[in-house]
Amino acid sequence: MALPKYCTPMERVGFIGFKVYCTAVLFFLVAPIIIIVPLSFNATPYFSFTEGMLTLDPSAYSLRWYQDMIDNPQWFNALKNSAYIAIAATIISTILGTIAALGLANRKMPFRNAVMALLISPMIVPVIISAAGMYFFYTRFGLSQTYLGIILAHAALGTPFVVITVTATLSGFDHSLVRAGASLGATPVYTFFNVTLPLIRPGVISGGLFAFGTSFDEVVVALFITGAEQRTVPRQMWSGIREQISPTILAVASILILMSVMLLLTLELLRRRNAKLRGLS
Repeated sequence: MALPKYCTPMERVGFIGFKVYCTAVLFFLVAPIIIIVPLSFNATPYFSFTEGMLTLDPSAYSLRWYQDMIDNPQWFNALKNSAYIAIAATIISTILGTIAALGLANRKMPFRNAVMALLISPMIVPVIISAAGMYFFYTRFGLSQTYLGIILAHAALGTPFVVITVTATLSGFDHSLVRAGASLGATPVYTFFNVTLPLIRPGVISGGLFAFGTSFDEVVVALFITGAEQRTVPRQMWSGIREQISPTILAVASILILMSVMLLLTLELLRRRNAKLRGLS
């Protein structure tokens, strides 16, 4: 964005300084994450840049750690477990969060603020406390160290994201459309799937993506609830750092970074689509 011609020299200096400051902050936040990607192509089993990598020697780069991620049964099973658990938890979170948001959108709902605070409490309470509580609760019902237990635990952590995003979408929803559907003889179920859901779909998908990312990256609850068969990628990374340090961790971390970037791009596309539907752009 260019400055107007009538800006004073001090205003121009301040604007340039502000841009430099923002660039420095962005570099400070992103550099520790981006540096993992080139390290994952290191041909040697070290967590540092070799002389060959710094001189861009092709022999210093390799895909061996990505191949090891596929060939190693522990890493491959962890990837399958994370994908299975995250997808199942996302489906549950999206359904429960959407239903809860629809109820909270009704201004006549009793104790509305209290229910909202209760639903988003997993985002506020430290994860270690939630993990300990889930461990003791699930152990009593025999759900600890089971796929069902970790799926339900991740669904509980992901539901608040769906509630918030769908509630924000419903804040600009025109409820006269629902009343119009009812006046024309449409059932509530038909009205929901053909009128309400298409309009709030960007919020539902955004909440589901947040829930998926939360489940796929969660490690604290996994340490408490999962067993050897349910080991997820974050727990495998944690175990790899503690037991046997391998650059395969860097390869897996690069895959997770790529997934996060794709998630952010998808959310931005959904935000723009939602803005167009509302006539804001």
